Amino acid sequence: MFERARRLFLALGAAALTAVSPLATSAQAQIPYLSMPSLPTTAPKYAAIVVDAKTGEVLYAKRADSPRYPASITKIMTLYLAFEALGSGRLQPDDRIMISPRAAAQAPTKLGLAAGESLTVQEAMQALAIKSANDVAVAMAEKLGGSEARFAAMMTLRAQELGMANTRFVNASGLPDSRQVSTARDLGILSRAVMRDYPQYYRLFSQQQFTFRGTPMRNHNGLLGAMPGVDGLKTGYTNASGYNIAISAVRDNRRLIAVVLGAPSTAKRNNNAEDLLLTGFDVMNRRARGEKITIAQNLFEPEPIGPIERPSIEQGDGEQDGLRIVLASAPPPPTFSSNDFVSPTRNLLRGPQSADKPKTESKKAEKEERKPAGKWVVQVGAFKSKSLAKEQLTLVEQRFGKHFGKADGATDSVGGTYRARFKGFTEASAKDACGALKAKKVPCMVVKPG
Repeated sequence: MFERARRLFLALGAAALTAVSPLATSAQAQIPYLSMPSLPTTAPKYAAIVVDAKTGEVLYAKRADSPRYPASITKIMTLYLAFEALGSGRLQPDDRIMISPRAAAQAPTKLGLAAGESLTVQEAMQALAIKSANDVAVAMAEKLGGSEARFAAMMTLRAQELGMANTRFVNASGLPDSRQVSTARDLGILSRAVMRDYPQYYRLFSQQQFTFRGTPMRNHNGLLGAMPGVDGLKTGYTNASGYNIAISAVRDNRRLIAVVLGAPSTAKRNNNAEDLLLTGFDVMNRRARGEKITIAQNLFEPEPIGPIERPSIEQGDGEQDGLRIVLASAPPPPTFSSNDFVSPTRNLLRGPQSADKPKTESKKAEKEERKPAGKWVVQVGAFKSKSLAKEQLTLVEQRFGKHFGKADGATDSVGGTYRARFKGFTEASAKDACGALKAKKVPCMVVKPG
């Protein structure tokens, strides 16, 4: 207890010094977990991780330990401390939370309550989890910590105790502040901690909307109700952070957590998170059957990078529903069309045909007459519809007829996705065919018999 109190005292002292002067680096340096690296301005914003919620095993990681701005995912920690206060009896669901002038002055997203108004703790938790209200985040911080600066120090301390080694909080909302940083890995740890430590409150993150004083307010998490099994957690947006999400889903009694940071739009963020979860569940099912496999081997979608085409009007949680974006900073290779970088279910092989395309119909007849020579399989994609999987098979045959023209193409459905596969290879011919695809930057995977 003494050690924890000492650390909190030091954290509070550093927070006070930082609030007075952003240049108080010597004070911060005395506390290692408050001395965070600055974010590079030229590196990609995108980072991601997929975690098995039961075991904590990391199934996929991309820049998972690089510092990023968490935006409104910050509010998961604000709620964690509120749940903690409810559990200890320091807070009751019917307690009132007063809106101070400072809370009322916060930027949107917010409830818009005037200074002097109040709401219950239960209403405040819904406003944080569903509406992502920045004014309520400050009010909750002042209720629990006396001031937002003190509460932020409490958040940082609790983060360290949970194992979030690269996280620092300076506010309770996630509004822009260059000193407030975290990582995909740390936010995965936080997401897992909430559902592990306070399962009785986790359902707050599942609500698609709530009504406050007669006004319905919907959740910013567009995957709720759209992707089977998704039941939380939180989205976030600032211009500096890009579009963030911490998401969790359950299938076949398995729960996965995915964190996606720095996407260029809501649509790209949601599609990438969905792809990661679907691929993760597929990998878990195949591991249960004895395959040694990873998400990276099966993920056929590129990471969502590029400039934010239309900044949100809201800080904390912005919306760009239905936005289709072309990544101007990363023009597609000549053999791809620009549309391939817009739809999450686009085919990787659209565009001009290569010299490998069959030149006569006799090749098709030759394929029909030929029986499979082996039992090895080459997987060339996993898609969200059967028609796209079939199209992929056709395009692979057209572009790489030398290697796939005589193989048997087929699709199968696993975990909500459709896999495009060619069967009938020997081990050597499967590896040769997959090598030809990879040489053209086309993902593929060799699957041994089993």
